Parts: sequence; structure tokens; C-alpha cells
Amino acid sequence: MRKIKLYIANSLDNYIARENGDVDWLFIDGEYGMAEFYASVDTVLMGRKTIEKGNELGQTHYKGMKNYVFSKTIKESEIDELEYISEDLEKFASKLKRKKGKDIWLVGGGDLIRQFLDKNLVDEIFLFVHPILLGKGLPLFLPFENQIDLKLIDTEKFENGVVKLAYAKK
Repeated sequence: MRKIKLYIANSLDNYIARENGDVDWLFIDGEYGMAEFYASVDTVLMGRKTIEKGNELGQTHYKGMKNYVFSKTIKESEIDELEYISEDLEKFASKLKRKKGKDIWLVGGGDLIRQFLDKNLVDEIFLFVHPILLGKGLPLFLPFENQIDLKLIDTEKFENGVVKLAYAKK
């Protein structure tokens, strides 16, 4: 069965973006294993605000992958690889995990991550902690209902101070 993987960068104080959504603080001088991860997934899940921020930056979707955007307001896309989803998150994720294919990348944002954690649908978490304290911003983890026990499966320290922490559900 396919896995849903959260693969995301965050600040040391656990923010994924500034309050206005900017990610200008992210280190872009390294690859951080992205090519290997990218090759392991063929499906992307994100929230409406995440795709809208991507559009502002000129990235309409992840090319070569099936992109699903969870939205209660937008229903149709002009891009073949991008589909808007308004159905029940748990049922949709369950069907998607049973389909043939590579693993599934949960991109974000924070509210969609919270919804997936509430339903215990995230199988692995890959955090790329940047050595910066933002003080305020959009939090990585919004409050969710249940405790989720994890086991550390990998760590890596990069020269610029970024640290990779990888966890799997126990």
C-alpha cells in the first residue's frame, strides 16, 4: 500500500512560513535529498492556500505528478494534472492509498496537515529544520485531536545547519 509522506521545511520554532505566507527565509543552497524524494512520489496533496501561494511564485502545480488540491470553494481546474477535491478527506485518502502507484506527498499547508493528522493518515514525516527563529508565522502543526507515536527512522545534518529528521508511525 502507498504511504502518505509529509515532506516539509520548517524553522527551529516550527513555522512553515511568515505570517503573510512568505518563505524567503528558506535556504535554497542545497538539494536536501529532494531529487530522491521526488522520484519516490507520483501524487501531491495540498490545500487551496498552498496552491495559491505557489501560483503567486509562478508554480501552478508539480509537473509530472497528479496534483490534488483540497478546497471547499474551487471545483474545477484548467490544468489536466491538477484536480480540486471537496469530498471527505479520510475516504479520499483511503482510496488513494489503495491505488497503484508511488507514494503520496502531503505538501501542506498547516490546516491540511492538521486534518490528515486528526485522521491518523500520515505514515511518514520528513522535517527539514532550518537554523532560524522566526518568532511568529504560520505554524507547522496546528492543534489536532490524538497523540501519534512516532519512531525516528533517519537524521542528517547539512553543512549550512539544516537538519533532516525523518519519522514513521509506530
